[in-house]
Amino acid sequence: FEIEEALNKIYKRKEEDIYTHLEELKTEEGKPLSETTSIVKIVDLIIAQAVRDRASDIHIEPEENITRLRFRIDGVLHELPPPPKEWEAAIISRIKVLAGMDIAESRVPQDGHFQMKVDDKIIDFRVSTLPTIHGENVVLRLLDTASITIGLERLGFTTYEDLKRYEDLIKKPYGIILSTGPTGCGKTTTLYSALMRINTPDRNIITLEDPVEYRLGLIRQVQVNPRAGITFANGLRAILRQDPDVIMVGEIRDLETARMAVQAALTGHLVFSTLHTNDAPSAVARLVDMGVESFLVAASLIGVMAQRLVRVICPNCKEAYKPSKAVLKRWGLEDRENLVVYRGRGCPECKGTGFRGRTGIFELMVVDDELREMINQGASTVALRKKAQEKGMRLLWEDGREKVLRGITTFEEVARVCEEQVELKPVKVEVKPHITVKEEIMKVKKPQEVKVDTHALEEYRKRIARWLSGKR
Repeated sequence: FEIEEALNKIYKRKEEDIYTHLEELKTEEGKPLSETTSIVKIVDLIIAQAVRDRASDIHIEPEENITRLRFRIDGVLHELPPPPKEWEAAIISRIKVLAGMDIAESRVPQDGHFQMKVDDKIIDFRVSTLPTIHGENVVLRLLDTASITIGLERLGFTTYEDLKRYEDLIKKPYGIILSTGPTGCGKTTTLYSALMRINTPDRNIITLEDPVEYRLGLIRQVQVNPRAGITFANGLRAILRQDPDVIMVGEIRDLETARMAVQAALTGHLVFSTLHTNDAPSAVARLVDMGVESFLVAASLIGVMAQRLVRVICPNCKEAYKPSKAVLKRWGLEDRENLVVYRGRGCPECKGTGFRGRTGIFELMVVDDELREMINQGASTVALRKKAQEKGMRLLWEDGREKVLRGITTFEEVARVCEEQVELKPVKVEVKPHITVKEEIMKVKKPQEVKVDTHALEEYRKRIARWLSGKR
């Protein structure tokens, strides 16, 4: 009764933190909870707090003497007061019931999902369990259905020109557009935002995903299901018979899927997909390494955007400071000794981290005729990167540096997500006007014409035609 009373007291104060009140729920001498309603409320409390803390994942991790509870907030795991070990089995069972899993099976991994309304938000949960030596490890991925309405303007493009270039790219009638980066860098959000921007009644858009993370109106979404014979390659083959205009493939994982994506692009479809590469130019080498011929990559690829997510400085505890000379030199800012940038002190609003929220940093490589010819001739990643930079591509760390200069994030954050690029030779810093949601898109100068070897272009176009005729 005392436990139930404590739970009711906490539940009525929905804005109170779990950090304080989880301790109140612990029983004396490890007395176990016996009432089902108590466990239900404990799980609901944990979930509600995760949503209020903007967590992307909830980790419930059994160890020998404790049950560790952690939230991933803005890409970083934060530990919470652990619930009593005696509650562990009941908490995990409750989550498995919600997700439609077999609560009697704890020896094999399981996956499930459920949906819940929290503070007027509809949240989808993807649940994964993994047997460990101390019990079942449970991870819940939180997917806020409202976040799919995010516009391209809010992804974090630093300048009007960057946004306009990407918008022009996704409005092309055919070709492959790739988003690259590690897991959890926002690729799916970018793809969904792009699809929603071009989602009109006169287009047939079909996606093939593993798993389907968000439900999109007016778009046919297909879930990969190997047991039913729906793989990325087979699913893509079936989609091509559905009269699509735009296709989104969750990930290009193998040669067969890559070839099908190329064929779809070369037969008049706009194809979106993802790859795991560190930067944009490396996507070309990855496709070639998979076994796709260079001339096919050149003919089908129209753009690659690498991205990362960096934490945004908390506006409540933001403070200015002057970086050291060593930091300025590392970032190519030696001539700006009086430069002032910002950081967060840490406050209750950001739970002492100094950050609140995340934004993207981007590296967009648009494949024009000159880059296409270089790809066809087997140019290296270094050569492609250099040429793309000459054409205005900003590297990830350079885009991140601009956000530091604008007071959006910190040098440390940018280095954390793209350390491999920071040591590259810096280029001259030019701070451009920051893009805002309310302002209109700036007019972009018409790019200069590029002279290409028309004979070489004609030659690989003939090879494409021969390749396609062999596929029919």
